[in-house]
Amino acid sequence: MRARLAAAGLAHGAAPPGQDEPASARVAEARSRARERGDAARQALRPLGVVFIAVVVTTSVQAHPAPGLRGAGLGVTLALAVYAAAVATGISVRWARRDAAAQAAVSGLIGACGVTLAVLQPSGPVEVAASMGVWIAAVRLPPVPAAAMAGAVTAALAVAVGLTAHPAAQSAITATLVCLLLAVTGQFIRRGRESQDRTELLLAQLQDAREGEAAAAALAERSRIAGELHDVLAHSLSGLAIQLQGARKLAGREAVSEGLRAAIERSAELTKSGLADARQAVSALRGERLPTLDQLAALVEDFRRDTGADATLRVDGTSRLLPAEASLALFRGAQEALTNISRYAPGAATSVVVTYLADRTQVTVEDHALGTEPGAAPAILADAGGGHGLTAMRERAQRAGGTARAGPTAGGWRVEVEVLA
Repeated sequence: MRARLAAAGLAHGAAPPGQDEPASARVAEARSRARERGDAARQALRPLGVVFIAVVVTTSVQAHPAPGLRGAGLGVTLALAVYAAAVATGISVRWARRDAAAQAAVSGLIGACGVTLAVLQPSGPVEVAASMGVWIAAVRLPPVPAAAMAGAVTAALAVAVGLTAHPAAQSAITATLVCLLLAVTGQFIRRGRESQDRTELLLAQLQDAREGEAAAAALAERSRIAGELHDVLAHSLSGLAIQLQGARKLAGREAVSEGLRAAIERSAELTKSGLADARQAVSALRGERLPTLDQLAALVEDFRRDTGADATLRVDGTSRLLPAEASLALFRGAQEALTNISRYAPGAATSVVVTYLADRTQVTVEDHALGTEPGAAPAILADAGGGHGLTAMRERAQRAGGTARAGPTAGGWRVEVEVLA
């Protein structure tokens, strides 16, 4: 039923009635092609309307009474003028996009003018003039209104011909058959166009459904993997965090070196951070929302609050919406850089700069550790990390079509992540 309504809407160049959900790009493209085909078909039929007008006017001029400015001739003149204007309106592409009521009004006006000419000029364009209204009704209107309009015009024409033409019965039958023939032809044209539009729309919806099914299957598989990761990795890290908490309390009661105590403290922090990252990775596998560059301000604020360091954020250029993968790569790059600063250069003044250029976006994180050699790190934390953070950052940037660089500066360390977006 929905497909039938969709096809009816497509035939008139409008959105399917009763369909409130937003259409996908593929479905919207199918509807656009349907409108283009309809306009092209109407454009191709315009010469037929011109031929009808020419035939009716030529035949009417040669009939009796001829068009004039008084008496019956004036009536013929007015009927021809209105008929020509109505047919020209009915075959125009812009008017063809109107609703069914407007189409019915034009069809009825054409039929009425044709019946009027049949009454005024029994020897004139009897069958041709009114049958044009029947044909337009059959092509433009839905089946029930089209049948009602065609039936009304055909009946009026048959009565008018039967009362004025001789022989009456044969002329009425001829006029009725001509109208029926054009009505059936118009309905075939309409149904053929609707069938093509409906088929293309259903194919587009089928492709959307298949993509949705594949996405659902992928999400289910990612959810299964996420569950496995949660059971193995998150639980292990939680156990490690408990053990480190006990070791920290034990180190507080016993006389241990400051270096060992600092290592335990840092290990606990890394375990906590790793647990948070594991939970975020599980959320990503389950299809939940990933962080974007819009959350960079909150990340810098958290870094400032947690470390007590002087951290600033500056945005150069006009911000814009970035693709999800590019935005995630920039956020993760800044996150990794800030994590390394807190690990290797605690307390260092830090600046984060987001630069929007014409064809790319760049995030630069730089620390200024006073009194420290370029690239140097506290010995107690030199082996605290896994050594894969910068590598993962580069790989993520490359997947997003960008690059990542890191290296020492005159007073600290700089990390740059750039994507073409």
